[in-house]
Amino acid sequence: MTSATTPGHAKDHVRSTAEAFSQHRFRETYDHLASDIVWVAVGAASTTGREEVIAACEGTLAELADTSTDFVRFLSVADTQTAVVDSVGRYTDAGGGTSTVASCDIYEFRDGLITQITSYTVEIDTPTDELQTK
Repeated sequence: MTSATTPGHAKDHVRSTAEAFSQHRFRETYDHLASDIVWVAVGAASTTGREEVIAACEGTLAELADTSTDFVRFLSVADTQTAVVDSVGRYTDAGGGTSTVASCDIYEFRDGLITQITSYTVEIDTPTDELQTK
């Protein structure tokens, strides 16, 4: 077994890829999306296929172009085939308007590629100091 295929390396890969996607660093993850990936946005539409997921990510990046994001909570757990990221992000637009979004993303991997993402998101008005990672 080489270092590239050890369970520790696989776990690190799964965690770092999931964290990048959840932090909107989508372009770092494109090479790690399976061709048949499904992104389930619970309560909204699902997106199927690598190119469709990339298009959705690029749309999100365009929408966030003039927005800064501060993650006041960011917690991830991973094994060699799954990862979960729990986060609370405060988004500030160019005009100073803010919104706070809590999310939980569940990632499933096969052969080092993301095969499914299930995302739960909700806009909240809870003071962010109550939600920070301890």
